[in-house]
Amino acid sequence: MADDAAHSDILNQAAQGQLKSIIERIERLEVEKSEIAEQIKEVFSEAKGNGFDVKILRKVVRIRKQDRAKRLEEEAILDLYLSAMGEI
Repeated sequence: MADDAAHSDILNQAAQGQLKSIIERIERLEVEKSEIAEQIKEVFSEAKGNGFDVKILRKVVRIRKQDRAKRLEEEAILDLYLSAMGEI
């Protein structure tokens, strides 16, 4: 209890309330993030059950997040490197 009193002296009442509010918001968002991650997992499981390749689906999602010009540049460099290695 003495430690609580000492710690409450460090932050004023308004700062304590703000800190508590921030922590509670973060905790709620972490719960939501976990729930969304579970829903995404379920969608991938459904896709797998329908015969889709989950690994490729993940790549498609990742690619769609990228800027088109940047992606095309990376693909061109990849093709150049693979060609130089005799892979394509």
